[in-house]
This record gives sequence, C-alpha cells and structure tokens, in this order.
Amino acid sequence: MDNAADAPDPPEDRPLRRGWTTGACATAATKSALSALLGGGFEDPVTITLPGGQQPAFALAHEARGENFAEAGIIKDAGDDPDVTHGALVIARVAPCASGSGITFHAGDGVGMVTKPGLPLAVGEPAINPVPRKMMREAIETLCAAHGVATDFSVTIGVRDGARLAEKTWNPRLGIIGGLSILGTTGIVVPYSCSAWISSIQRGIDVARAMGLTHVVGSTGDASEKAAMARLGLPIEAYLDMGDFVGGMLKYLKAHPVQRVTITGGFAKIAKLAQGALDLHSARGTVDLVMLANLLSELGADAALVERAQAANTANEVLELSLAAGLPLADAVARAARDRAQAVLGPSPMRADVLIVDRAGRIVGESG
Repeated sequence: MDNAADAPDPPEDRPLRRGWTTGACATAATKSALSALLGGGFEDPVTITLPGGQQPAFALAHEARGENFAEAGIIKDAGDDPDVTHGALVIARVAPCASGSGITFHAGDGVGMVTKPGLPLAVGEPAINPVPRKMMREAIETLCAAHGVATDFSVTIGVRDGARLAEKTWNPRLGIIGGLSILGTTGIVVPYSCSAWISSIQRGIDVARAMGLTHVVGSTGDASEKAAMARLGLPIEAYLDMGDFVGGMLKYLKAHPVQRVTITGGFAKIAKLAQGALDLHSARGTVDLVMLANLLSELGADAALVERAQAANTANEVLELSLAAGLPLADAVARAARDRAQAVLGPSPMRADVLIVDRAGRIVGESG
C-alpha cells in the first residue's frame, strides 16, 4: 500500500538491489530502544531475525532517552524499489507499562489509524500490520527473557513526514487515516515486485466488499479512473488502482466476488487484454495489429484501411484511423476484452464490462 502509484520502469542491465520493509525497520528500532531501556545501551548496528531466518543489521539514525522511555530510529532503505517510504525515518518509542498489560502497539506521528473494515486489522487499530507486530513481539520477548523481566511494554511507531507521504499511497482510499502503514510479510522489499501491487489491489477489494459495495472499477491509470468516476459516480472505495495487473485483480475477484467489475484503460492496454494478455505492461508484449485490422474488416473497413492498420506504428494510430472512418473499433475491442475478463471470472454471477479512454480522458469505447 505504500508503493508509488506511478513507478518508473525498472533500471536495465544491472541487478536490482533489495531493501527492507517498514516492518523490518520498526522491529530493528524497537529492539534497539528496548535494549537501551533495559540498561544495555542502544544496539547499533542492531541485528534482527526476519521471518525467513535472515539476520540483517541496521544502523541507527536516531536515538533518545527520557525519564521513562527510549526511542530509536532507522532510515528505511527500499533498495531499487520506487517506494515512497524510501529514505523515511521509522521511529520506535518503547516505554514500560503496568504489570500484566503485555505488549501494546500504538501509532505515533506519521502512522495511520484504521477507519474502515476489510483490512487485516480491526477498525480503531494503528496501521501496524500483523507480521511486523509479530516480529516486534518476538524481538521484545527474546530481550526480556535474556534480562529476566516481564514483557509489559508499549511500542509506539512513527514515521517522520509520514502523513504527507501517505497521500501518495492507497491509504486514504482504504480508510487508513493520518499516515502510513507499517508493512511487510518477509521484511524484504523485492524491487518492482508485482506481488506488492497485487496485494494493494486485494486489500482494496477487501475494503469494498466489507463496506457492502457491489460494483468495483479497475483502472490502468489516473486518466481512465477519472473518466470512470465521471461516468459511474461510485463511492471512492469502489475504485482500484489496477495498473497493469488485470489478471491479478480478476483472479482475486473470482475468489472474492462482487456483482460487477468495470475495467477501464487506454486503447492499447485494453487491446492487449482483448488478445488474451493478463499483464498489460508494455514490456510484456505488444498489441496485435493484425487482430485490430481484422476487427476493422469485420466492421466494414475497405481493403486500403485494413492494410494501413496492419502497417501502423502503434495501436493508437489504428484507433485514430478507425475514428476518422467512423468505425466503432474501440467498442469492438472493449467487447472482446470484456469476454476475456468474463472467461477469467469463470461461471460466476459476476458481470464484467469495459470502458476505453483516449489520451484526452474521453471515453471512446465501451462493451455495453
């Protein structure tokens, strides 16, 4: 949920450097702060154990002591991933609690609160996800056992400038208000990970379903989303930043259905869906111009227009040719894309439909 929505294409010709999740940084900061609170001084660098058994070390960027607390901070390194939290300072403040209270988690400045159902956290909880909580809990339990003390501590996680950074994420739409989420299932950020984006789509579907919405919209980009908003007028939670991952969205909807899904995007990306592609990224294949030319022929185009379409440089050039000839090619492509989406959904009462948007943000094709 904290990945940039408009990430650039990945670097070429060199290995991509992995990074660390906000959950891993929060765990390292928590361990170092608790070490100081228990009299051992701030651990720096601080080593933690990830769910997969890896043991990375983190350098401290911040430390502070008060009468009844200790605070440590780690600067997040997302590696080569275009994560909006790269370079953010993740701070953990640890303080003792009343006997028997156990470990409690709280949102500091820059960490959001959950306000809508459907997420893996209850409404009213700080947006610190289950796996990071488990990692921090295990680090606290290990240190407390070594010092022979009870695990009665409060942990407050903050992210410097997190409220501003959160505006660039899905959090406001998902009902996480006031800041970022503390995320991670492995502790490791895999650069340009499809799984991170698809996970965000899935959480969006979960929230929509939990709110009782029966119609969701998957958009390939901002222009197509705005066009769909103007046409459909659905609640904001219905709109999913699908990006290129139409297959990931449809497969999750098959297992977690709603009544209707609208897919909206540019002509070239929807044409790729029409020809059977479920990953619409430009690097995953090209538009089949012969398919588009054949559709034009079926719509009544003359031989000269069909030949020009086959020799076109881009799919959008074919679209312009069809518009100039008054032929509803975009509608035909939208219907073919709808049929492909419906096939992925399988025998289901779910209904798919498709809108195609041009570069000016106008709807030029629809499946009906």
